[in-house]
Amino acid sequence: DRMWHFAVSVFLVELYGNSLLLTAVYGLVVAGSVLLLGALIGDWVDKNARLKVAQTSLVVQNSSVILCGVILMIIFLFKTQLLTLYHGWLLTLCYILVITIANIANLASTATAITIQRDWIVVVAGEDRSKLADMNATIRRIDQLTNILAPMAVGQIMTFGSPMIGCGFISGWNLMSMCVEYLLLWKVYQKTPTLARKSAKVEASELKQLNVKKESDMKPAEGVQLIIEKDVSGFEPQQEKEVGCAARIAEPFITFRDGWVAYYNQPVFLAGMGLAFLYMTVLGFDCITTGYAYTQGLSGSVLSLLMGASAVTGIMGTVAFTWLRRKCGLIRTGLISGVAQFACLILCAISVFMPGSPMDLTVSPFADISARLFENEPLPTIASPEPEMIFATGMPNLLNGSIAPANGDPEMSPEPVPLISVSLLFAGVIAARVGLWSFDLTVTQLLQENVIESERGIINGVQNSMNYLLDLLHFIMVILAPNPEAFGLLVLISVSFVAMGHIMYFRFAQKSLGKQLFVCHTPDPKAAPDSSPPGNTSTV
Repeated sequence: DRMWHFAVSVFLVELYGNSLLLTAVYGLVVAGSVLLLGALIGDWVDKNARLKVAQTSLVVQNSSVILCGVILMIIFLFKTQLLTLYHGWLLTLCYILVITIANIANLASTATAITIQRDWIVVVAGEDRSKLADMNATIRRIDQLTNILAPMAVGQIMTFGSPMIGCGFISGWNLMSMCVEYLLLWKVYQKTPTLARKSAKVEASELKQLNVKKESDMKPAEGVQLIIEKDVSGFEPQQEKEVGCAARIAEPFITFRDGWVAYYNQPVFLAGMGLAFLYMTVLGFDCITTGYAYTQGLSGSVLSLLMGASAVTGIMGTVAFTWLRRKCGLIRTGLISGVAQFACLILCAISVFMPGSPMDLTVSPFADISARLFENEPLPTIASPEPEMIFATGMPNLLNGSIAPANGDPEMSPEPVPLISVSLLFAGVIAARVGLWSFDLTVTQLLQENVIESERGIINGVQNSMNYLLDLLHFIMVILAPNPEAFGLLVLISVSFVAMGHIMYFRFAQKSLGKQLFVCHTPDPKAAPDSSPPGNTSTV
């Protein structure tokens, strides 16, 4: 997952020349799909058996990445021939196909994340909130470790090999890892009988698979949680009622509406909104920032090292989360984390005005997009050596070896650009990961503790949709202003939205704790948080 997330943005920039336009379109499609389908995916997770959901989403996700990698290999091999066929429209069709399949992989990944990280983990942890916090942090550390190793591996392969070799490696790796992941999920499911219990619906086939074990294995002491509303024996097969065609058509829209209404009525609504606002940013290692750094002359190898450094600080954030939660409580941990993140992002705002920054207010932010749409400029599917050097940083050894000119004339090279701006930008982004991941874990656990089991999928699906809604806006910004000269403006807008997100969380914390907000004390790990609203019996 992490390997593909890093590589896809570099592949798209490699294919489309020195512009962020195609990467922004890809991000726009991904964000729009999760925005529209997030509630439906969550509802599907709620209404189906846990094992079925996990297995289906895993197979669809990995198969889509494998297929996408194969198509990209074909494009890299026959790019020149595809460009000459049908005036380049066949190559454009290939781009559309790649983005579509990659989007399907992302939707399946969303379903996997909801069912494993928002549902399975709560059942496995049972009633122990400290155990839940530790498991959340451990999963995030694993995620960040893969965020170090995966980009480093594919980055070196792309730099010292070729993008085509990188595509082949990712496809082969996904094929192998799919089998390992499948077996690991089955192991966890067998070791945790309570995963077969679900308050909304349970599959008889799953219960039969667990009947091999003794009945004593399913006693409450092994992690049956408080939010299970009914016993499994209470479930009876429901006879499907005949539904009219109009009702079937309207059902997804009703689910969409009900999901968003339920999300709005949650006691942690403002905390979820605060997290969502952090997605309206170009200050993360997504395809936009990666593509921007790529246009500045940084190679895949250097980018992979920077992403590895950000993963290290992300792991530090998980450690900070567990320590702060023990010392100050869950809600205060989010407040402290937000302050730390915003303080680090101030460096990014300063970098916009430092020497070496490509920001140029005399260049229209819409110049690039208007030229392509209204002046019939041909699609830059094959980048010539000259454009690749336009935004070089004067570090030819860091340029991607697959596109750097082999016979470049030193006298024709551009003047070296100071690295102060780029250094401050990435220093701020990397340092801010400590507060970001600690804050993310805080909101994640707040959702886990305050959402009933039967709504866990749809609420987290809507939360994903909310995240992607703000993510969608930031991709629209980049599509409207894809030239690097406008990136500084995007940085300043991003810092503003992060500030607004943490203000929302502060309001949630103030409503929940009142005058106790700034009184730091060690909470009882198994006691209900002081933020629990009256009558809320759905907490774990």
